[in-house]
Amino acid sequence: MTNVTKTPFKWREFIKMVALIAIPVALQNLLTTTGSMIDTMMIGGLGENYVGSVGLCAQFSSLLFSCYWGFVGGGMLFFAQYYGAGDGDGIDRSFGLTLVCMMTMGILFAVAAIFFPQVVMHVYTDKKTIQEIGVTYLKIVGFAYPMQVYSMAMSSLLRSTDRVRIPLYAAIASVLTNIVFNWILIYGHFGLPAMGIRGAALATVLAAFVNMIVVLILAKAQGYPYLFHVRKHFIWKKDKVKEYFIKCFPIICNEFLIGLGNMVINIVLGRQPEEAIAAVAVFRTLEGLVIGFFAGFSSAASIVVGTRVGAGELDIAYERAKRLVLLCGTTIFVLCLAILGLHTPILHAMSLRGESFRICTGMLVIYCIAAVIRMCNWTQNDTYRAAGDAKYGTILEIVFMWCMVVPAVWLTGMKLHTAFLVTFACCYIDEIIRFVLMQIHMYSGRWVKPVTPEGQAALPAFRAKHDRKKS
Repeated sequence: MTNVTKTPFKWREFIKMVALIAIPVALQNLLTTTGSMIDTMMIGGLGENYVGSVGLCAQFSSLLFSCYWGFVGGGMLFFAQYYGAGDGDGIDRSFGLTLVCMMTMGILFAVAAIFFPQVVMHVYTDKKTIQEIGVTYLKIVGFAYPMQVYSMAMSSLLRSTDRVRIPLYAAIASVLTNIVFNWILIYGHFGLPAMGIRGAALATVLAAFVNMIVVLILAKAQGYPYLFHVRKHFIWKKDKVKEYFIKCFPIICNEFLIGLGNMVINIVLGRQPEEAIAAVAVFRTLEGLVIGFFAGFSSAASIVVGTRVGAGELDIAYERAKRLVLLCGTTIFVLCLAILGLHTPILHAMSLRGESFRICTGMLVIYCIAAVIRMCNWTQNDTYRAAGDAKYGTILEIVFMWCMVVPAVWLTGMKLHTAFLVTFACCYIDEIIRFVLMQIHMYSGRWVKPVTPEGQAALPAFRAKHDRKKS
C-alpha cells in the first residue's frame, strides 16, 4: 500500500499574498469610511436631523450599489479568469460589457436623484423635516453617481488584474478633496458663503470627479492597457455576450433582490423615531469600516482563487478558498472588538447623545456579534463567483432574505412595534444557517466552474478527485 503524503499548506506565503491584495483595498475603503465619518461630524454640527437625512440619502446610494454590483461581481469573474489565462481580448470585451451595464444604472439613479428627489425621500421616511433636507442634498449629489460608478468599474478591473494601488491612491485624493471642500463649503471659508447641506453635496461631487480623474491619469502614466482599448471594449461576439450574461444573471438578480430587501428594511428603519434614524445613519458609517475590510478579501478571492481557476490550477484554488474564509473571519473579529472598544468617543464625535447614543451602541453590539459570520458568508459567495459559480450563494441569500429576514423586520417594526433593537437584530437572523450551508458547498468543490479553456480542461480530474473523497 502506497502512503500519499499531503503537501502542507503554505500559510505564510498565502497570508502575504492575500495581504498584498487585501490591504490596499481595505485601506482604500478605510479612507472612504473615514471621509464619511468626517462628513458626519461636520454635518452633525447642523443637527441630528441633518445627520439622519444624509444617512437616508446614503441608503439610496446603497440601492444604486446593489443594482450595479451584480455587473461588478460578474465582470470580476471574467477579468480574473481571463487574466489568469493571459487572454487580453477577453478582458477588454468583458470590461466593455460591464461598463455599459454599470453606467446605465448610474445614469438612471442620477436622473431619479436630480429630477425626482421628493419621491426618493418619501419612500425612505415619513418625517417631513428630514425629507426636505434630503431633497436639497439629492438634487446636487445625483451628479456624482455616474462618476462614482465609472470609477468603480475601473477599480474593479484594476484590482482583478493585480493593480490594486491605483484605486488606493485615487481614494486618498478623493477623501482629501471631500474633507477640504466640506470644511470650505458647509460653513463658509475663504470668503465663500456657508452653504450648509448643499455644500456637503457639492463636496461629494467634486470628490467623485477627482477620484475618476486620478484613476485615469495614474493608469495612463503606468502604461496600463485595458482601460484605454476603447474600440476593443465594444467588439462583442454573440456567444461571448451570451456567456457573460448567463454568468452575470444570477449575480445581478442576487444584488438587485438583496438591494430591494435592504430598501424595505431601510423603509422600516426610516419610520422609527428621529433619534433612531440618526443612530442608523452613524451606524451605517461605522459598518462601512467592517465592509471595507471585507472588500479586501473579496478582491483577494478574485485574484488568489479566480486567477488559479482560469489558469487550470483548480486544486490550488480550492485550498486557497478554504483558508480565505478562516482568514476573513479572524480579521473581522479583531476589527469588531476594536470598534466596540472605541465606540464611545467615536459616537460622541459624531454628535450622538442621550437616546440616539444608546440606540447606536446597542446596534453596534448586535452587529459585531453577527458581522463575523456575515462577512464569512459574503467571502464564500464571492469566492464561488470568482470560480464561476454564481448560483448557489445567490439562491441562498435571496431565499433567506425574502422568506426570513424581510418578514421578520417588517412584522416587528411595522406591525408589532417592538423595541427598535429587536427589529434591528432581525436583520441578521439567517446568517448562521447560511454559514452551515455555505461551508458544505465549499468542501464539496462543486463551485469550481471555469470559463477559460485551461480551467475547463483541468475540471474532469478535479471533479473525479473530489467524488472519490466523498465516496
